[in-house]
Amino acid sequence: MRDFVLPDLGEGLTEAEIVDWRVEVGDEVTVDQPVVEVETAKASVEVPCPFSGRVTALHGGPGEVIAVGAPLISIDTAASGAGAGFGEPGVVVPEARGSAESGGGGNGATAAVQGSGAVLVGYGTGEGVARQSGGRRRALSADGTRTTASAAPSPPPGTRHRTPVVSPLVRRIAREHGIDVASLAGSGEGGLVLRRDVLAAIAERQSAAASAPTGAAESASAAGRAAVPLRALPAEAPEEAERIPLSGARATMAERLSRSRREIPEATVWVDADATGLLELRATLNGADPQRPVSVLALLARFCLLGLRRYPALNGRVDTERSELVRFGHVHLGFAAQTPRGLMVPVVRDADRMTTRELAAELSATTSAARAGSLPPSRLTGGTFTVNNYGVFGVDGSAAIINHPEVAIVGMGRIVKRPWVVGDEVVARPVTELTLAFDHRVCDGEEAGGFLRFVADCVERPALLLGDV
Repeated sequence: MRDFVLPDLGEGLTEAEIVDWRVEVGDEVTVDQPVVEVETAKASVEVPCPFSGRVTALHGGPGEVIAVGAPLISIDTAASGAGAGFGEPGVVVPEARGSAESGGGGNGATAAVQGSGAVLVGYGTGEGVARQSGGRRRALSADGTRTTASAAPSPPPGTRHRTPVVSPLVRRIAREHGIDVASLAGSGEGGLVLRRDVLAAIAERQSAAASAPTGAAESASAAGRAAVPLRALPAEAPEEAERIPLSGARATMAERLSRSRREIPEATVWVDADATGLLELRATLNGADPQRPVSVLALLARFCLLGLRRYPALNGRVDTERSELVRFGHVHLGFAAQTPRGLMVPVVRDADRMTTRELAAELSATTSAARAGSLPPSRLTGGTFTVNNYGVFGVDGSAAIINHPEVAIVGMGRIVKRPWVVGDEVVARPVTELTLAFDHRVCDGEEAGGFLRFVADCVERPALLLGDV
């Protein structure tokens, strides 16, 4: 019997939510067969099993969160005569974190079982290299003889220490709130302490603090009222409230935005712009080639890319450890996209090297992939500048939050007809509000205002683009 634990998902991910099982108890599985779909903080992916056999147990149901290193599925490898698993010489399955209870190699490939080395579909395999951890690992030597290596002797019976938590995120939350994870009874597999256990301990502590006496004055007042008979009050029914756990992409975005507010001294500038020229340009481009349409977001992105050539400080980040401002020679453009899984910021790499139509096509395709949940984690990280068309939600303006560790984000509100002075007359014109939130450490208001004014001028008079292309 072999337990396959949730493997290291990469990208700093420490847990995943089960979306759907691809197999049931009693099914026969083969090496590298996808057995479950999980949703991480970055994307939905399928997890392949590194060995074959008959499924004997599923450790969790849809909607449950599994920590990296916790058992995912149990396989009876002897049931199908698959004791040797995938017998390619030199291939081993990487060990998973926190799998001390399993007593063997990682990913459930213990004893005489060799896996394929696959971790996640789309994430690559172990390439035959065993992870250097404190557990045990088994591999095949060059002559085909199985060998076993142990980094340290096993502790004597009764003295074995169990690590109660494997997630660095859970450890950090506990440390910030003064919670000793060793004192908690974990609700995960084998007593594993999960994030919900730490949050429950924090809530219990806060509740106890709120119910404690507020001071001597309150005690004295209570003593003075003790002699006065009190009328019994009816007990109030507890207030019911829905609790929705922060998980997946929403949890990641919450952490990133919170960090942005904590670390970045941001400032915001904004300006109204007559969008007549922008709309006319879009209509002309789409009329000339309807098969390759150009969106308002694509034109806004093009204006920003040209502006970053003039004001490169906004395309960078702050290296706090070395006290340096970093400016990039490329633009990996992030853009805000609302999806069924929450707000995401997909990234279009080397956007500054694309034509306007290429950029429009890439933005459209990436948006569709983000909403379908098929974007790989690599497409959700590494941005250097972000644009946001929040006007699609019918709002005029917004003080956007910078996508940490970037240093600036441009936003555009809805385009609506308003009174506008043209020459000496007041006429109705389509007007939009542009905003720029920027990190005040990288530039002052003069540079930030200059950048936003350039973008606004392009919106009003797109012919200005010809001077920079």
